[in-house]
Amino acid sequence: MSTEKTDKPFFDDPNEALRKIAQNPAAYAHYLADFHRVVLDMQAKLEILQRETRVHCRGTRVEGDKRGQAFLRSFPVEKSLNDVLRNLKSATAGLEKSAHKRHAHDEKVKEVKKQRMEKAQIKERKNNPLLQAAPESTWQQGVPSSSMGYGGPTSIYDLGRRDSA
Repeated sequence: MSTEKTDKPFFDDPNEALRKIAQNPAAYAHYLADFHRVVLDMQAKLEILQRETRVHCRGTRVEGDKRGQAFLRSFPVEKSLNDVLRNLKSATAGLEKSAHKRHAHDEKVKEVKKQRMEKAQIKERKNNPLLQAAPESTWQQGVPSSSMGYGGPTSIYDLGRRDSA
């Protein structure tokens, strides 16, 4: 092996693969699904272990025990395993929630892009409206129109030389 310096580091970046996974929502969900399977498998095996431990610890009696003393001795062991199982259940729920939140984040980013483009188009139309040719008024040319609308005279005194009804 050469001791010359090269531009490439000796070891590749260990976080590069995770960086790419974080950028792709489908890869992110797939990666978390793998963890989810492992955690669920651990949870199932620990539940079996919990049941077997409970049976063994509660069944272990010492000569001279009163009623309930075996249970009281087994309680700390059972409690510690119950705590672990509770934490695993919250971890599985957190993994599922994280995958959904990551997908929702990408959807929201797409939506924001779309909304901003629409706002920009509306603003552009507002600042540069299309010029439309105004309809020619026939009453200005001496021929009265049947529907004058807003452009017509507002009272009989505004008729000028024309005859009133």
